[in-house]
Amino acid sequence: MEVIKERFRQKAELASKEIKDLLKEYGNRKIGEVTLAQAYQGMRGITGLVTETSLLDSQEGIRFRGYTIPELQVSLPKAPGGDEPLPEGLFYLMLVGELPTKEDTELITSLWQRRSHVPNYVFATIDALPISAHPMTMFVTGVMALQTESNFAKEYSKGLNKKDYWSFVYDDAMDLIARLPRIAAYIYRRKYRNNEHIQPNGLLDWGGNLAHMMGFEDQSFKELMRLYMTIHADHEGGNVSAHTTHLVGSALSDPFLSYAAGMNGLAGPLHGLANQEVIKWIYEMQASLGTQEPSKEQIAEYVQQTLAAGKVVPGYGHAVLRKTDPRFTAQMEFGKKHMADDPMVKTVWNIYETVPPILQSLGKVKNPWPNVDAHSGALLVHYGLVEYEFYTVLFAVSRALGVLASLCWDRALSLPLERPKSVTTAAVKLWLEGKEEIWE
Repeated sequence: MEVIKERFRQKAELASKEIKDLLKEYGNRKIGEVTLAQAYQGMRGITGLVTETSLLDSQEGIRFRGYTIPELQVSLPKAPGGDEPLPEGLFYLMLVGELPTKEDTELITSLWQRRSHVPNYVFATIDALPISAHPMTMFVTGVMALQTESNFAKEYSKGLNKKDYWSFVYDDAMDLIARLPRIAAYIYRRKYRNNEHIQPNGLLDWGGNLAHMMGFEDQSFKELMRLYMTIHADHEGGNVSAHTTHLVGSALSDPFLSYAAGMNGLAGPLHGLANQEVIKWIYEMQASLGTQEPSKEQIAEYVQQTLAAGKVVPGYGHAVLRKTDPRFTAQMEFGKKHMADDPMVKTVWNIYETVPPILQSLGKVKNPWPNVDAHSGALLVHYGLVEYEFYTVLFAVSRALGVLASLCWDRALSLPLERPKSVTTAAVKLWLEGKEEIWE
């Protein structure tokens, strides 16, 4: 190990032990308005953000403007002949705060169709990356290339009254959302379908057109895209992708820059990459057990092996929820309707019956129930979308609806630059000794 790296390792080990000891003795001590443990441990439980579009309830799951997912599955307009809510309607609800009519939803579709043109240089920028690049790397690169189209950045450089910020942020948000399916589909076809691209269909809705451009014409897959785009759209403001988009936007970075930053956070394995990890874990289990349809007993044994190895069972647990994620339930209902005999889907259901009791028996897990990531990949695999590295791109396209609707509200309400106070461990120690005040 090189000298500087070794010095850092030694310092980090000492500091880690010191902090652990501090938290053991003083973790519940208030530092300003929060506890010392909260300051060190990811700011969990600190209410410090306002997000108008959604709220996460520990029992009911995500509520979009007060409506649960089951309520929205009934109330939001559907595509002709379809049963799943159109994501255009959810965006309208998050932005305007009212349930949309069929006409409102059709208007959003029409607006996005008219704004959906992606300049060729964006594709050329993506093509400059090696084909081996992760799809999320390509996706964020494409968004950054598209930033040259920002209305907000152009108008701000000319001199813009702060009362008008929201107007150009809205235009950017609408342009960006409209173009994301084209960018995502281009990446999919480039990486996995021999660079053979499919032009958009101007008569299709947003989710249906994404499915079409990716090369999936099955009507039930289009329905899955509509459901997927709706249930992944928002999850209040404290998650990494939403918070990062809000934080970067608070510096008056335009929506393209802000959204790209948020999606770099979504790409992490503790956030949006988790859906990829679930399918990877199931594949590994199937290979280890030598069967495509492991029994519940086999699953239980493999879960125990996973936990004994110091690993987690991906797709289970949530920072806030204390019951099965309603988004998981919505996908399970979709599976029962469209693919009840699919081996992968049945395996997901068997895992659902097996894992929670095991996690509950550990006595340390607050939420042993599945989250949205536990099911989504199996539905995609059923239709032949087996390239699980791409799943987070689909998540990113959906998440644009929530974070960009929120960004419009951030500027409409003139929310300020976000700038929390930070401290050093040295200052904390002085404060504990009564020698320094560090929260002012």
